[in-house]
Amino acid sequence: MQTSLVRRAATTAFLVGMLALTACASTARTEGTGEYVDDTVITTKVKTAVLNDPMLKSAEINVETFKGRVQLSGFVNSQADINQAVKVARAVEGVSSVTNDMKLK
Repeated sequence: MQTSLVRRAATTAFLVGMLALTACASTARTEGTGEYVDDTVITTKVKTAVLNDPMLKSAEINVETFKGRVQLSGFVNSQADINQAVKVARAVEGVSSVTNDMKLK
């Protein structure tokens, strides 16, 4: 009887653990906890690189990251600014691709 209770408790603990791990897993449209943290770090690095680039004068560039894919949006003064922002973003470690949604003012 006691063995059955121990097995039931172990099975329950295992299932709860698996459920917790599944809740942190990513899907095609959502990120897991680790990916979210990684993307937050990438976004911060890209924003910093864009703001520190002497060739870019626009503070109106928005950065979003999902699973290593960076999306740049906002308004810039020239096509050269768009090209430079994309170049700067691609150079950041962890960036797998860059999508340009920036518009000229």
